[in-house]
Parts: sequence; C-alpha cells; structure tokens
Amino acid sequence: QLSGAYFLTCDYIVSVRNSVIKSEAHTFEQNPKSALGWITDRPYMIFGADVTHPAPGSSAPSVAAVVGSLNKSATRFAARILLQEVRKDKVGTELITELQKAIRELIEDFMSQNRGMKPERILMYRDGVSEGQFPQCLSHELPLLKAACRDLDPGYCPPVTFITVQKRHNTRFFPTNPANGDKSGNILPGTVVDTGVCHRTNFDFYLNSHAGLKGTNKPAHYHVLVDENGFSPDCIQLLTYRLCYMYCRATRSVSIPPPAYYAHLAAFRGRILLGGEDDSDTESNVDADGNLVLADVHRRIQSTMFYV
Repeated sequence: QLSGAYFLTCDYIVSVRNSVIKSEAHTFEQNPKSALGWITDRPYMIFGADVTHPAPGSSAPSVAAVVGSLNKSATRFAARILLQEVRKDKVGTELITELQKAIRELIEDFMSQNRGMKPERILMYRDGVSEGQFPQCLSHELPLLKAACRDLDPGYCPPVTFITVQKRHNTRFFPTNPANGDKSGNILPGTVVDTGVCHRTNFDFYLNSHAGLKGTNKPAHYHVLVDENGFSPDCIQLLTYRLCYMYCRATRSVSIPPPAYYAHLAAFRGRILLGGEDDSDTESNVDADGNLVLADVHRRIQSTMFYV
C-alpha cells in the first residue's frame, strides 16, 4: 500500500522536472533582453510575498511566505516560510513581521548562485494587501526590506520598486466590439487599463494577462507604491505581463505574476508544515512551551522550488 508521502514525493519530482524543462525551453537564458528587456542590464532580483490566515475561530497563527528569483531569467525562485506573530485579539496580522530575515537569506541564496554578485535592482510583488493597508505596508515592510540589504553591507542600498497585486475587486472589462475580444467574449490577454477608472494621483493599473476559459475574466489590479528604479508605466506593465507567461505549472499565461503566485503556494505549504489545523489529519508541531512551530525544511531543498 502506497503512502501519502510517496505520492507527495512523486508530485514534487514531476513539478520540479516540469519547471526545469520549461526553463530550458525558453530562450531567456541566451537572450533574456528579448523577454525581460531593460531590467536585465544589471543584476536584478524579483521578490514575491503573501500571507495566509487560519480559518475563523482557529488559534493557529498566520503563515507568511517570501520568494526570490535566483537566475537572470527569473524562472527559479527560492522561498522562506515564516510564522506570523499572533496579536492579543487572536487576529493574524497581514504585515510580515520577519520580512528582514527572509529577504536577507534570499539575497544570500542569490549571491551563492551568482558568484557573489548582489542584485542591483529589486522588484517586490506583494499580494494580499488592501488599499487601506498601503500606508502601514510602506512604513513597515519597505524599511525592513532596506534593512535586510544593509545587514549584508552597510553601503548596500539597491533601488526598490514595490508593487501590490489585488484580485479581490469587482471591476470587469468587456470589449466594445465583440470582434475585438476572444472566443469567450473577454478582452484579449495583455489588455492594460490605466486611465479613466484608475486613481487620479496614484500609479495603478489593471492588467488582464490571461485568457479566460469560462466566464468573465477578472483582471489583476496593480498599485506601484514605490518606484526608485524610475521605470516608465509601459515598462512596468510590459514586465508584469511577460512574467505571467513564466509560471512553471502552466503552459499558458496566468492571471498574476509568478512571484506572487509562488508566494501564495509557499504560504499554503507552510500551513501544511505547521500541521494541527482543524481540517487536517496531520499532527501539530509544537515546541517545549507548547507553541505551534513549522516543521523544518531540509537545507538541501530550501533553495529549490519545493513548494510547487
């Protein structure tokens, strides 16, 4: 009789092999500028971050995940999974408390795989933050990201572009002429809306990056909170769209960029590693004081895409 662990191992091996095949199939390694353009003129690193919360009424802590790209084609992402601090009201916080540690370790992984080079550009795709949390995100997470860089070298301060990704909204777009849509009647993949229905002063845009298989497409809503790299709107929108074709578990484009997608998967995997959920048959992992802790991820796979 085969155990669940056996099938989990097989699933991991197949997913990783698919990721390797897809990475090799792309020509980004040979000519990354054809896909990622301007950003490849200097070493760069793309991060994704997300937080998953327990079910209502559960005493389990929230789980955060941060992923970071390791190669110049942005097809390989290492992950760090973190437990969030539980507030006195037992409500999980959305802001990542241990972001500084995660960013520092991911940059060290990047350096170890790129002959000691540090990234000279940093992009962060932050998922799960509502518009009301933007000020707290800028005052908490952005300083932690910069502090992680200073931990490596006091003079190290690469420019940061911080972008939030939102899918929980009620905005939909339709082609005015059905002939200009796809076979499902949706707007075509790659459609960008950055005027009319966007904020008067903030830099935000809607991007429909995927083809809907059924029903009405929901475009992702992006807010560029900080752009120290000085990218133009067209550059950020094109980069975001092209990244959506590089998700290793799909042969088509997806609705949000892979960094945000991978962070979501890693956070969900962290909840499995936590164990002890009401809807889980796994044993909980506790320390000597009885507090829930994450099961250890083996050091040999910490820098691999084990979460896919």
